[in-house]
Amino acid sequence: MNEDITLTDLESAINFWRQQSPSVGDEMRLCPEASSLATPYAFMILKKRQSLAVADLDPTAQAAIEYWRAKRASL
Repeated sequence: MNEDITLTDLESAINFWRQQSPSVGDEMRLCPEASSLATPYAFMILKKRQSLAVADLDPTAQAAIEYWRAKRASL
């Protein structure tokens, strides 16, 4: 994946995964997919970045984005 993902799309992907697998436990732990996207999301906010290369993300985050994009495209 050589594409970028925008901050808005990353937020949508996190929300998608939170709907698929809601937070659990007293600590409201995110599912692995949402969790893998939360760190780059926070980074983008702190660094005031509007997009990020998907290829720079870890494999779990890349797979989560790929699946989210495929589901979104099928709607």
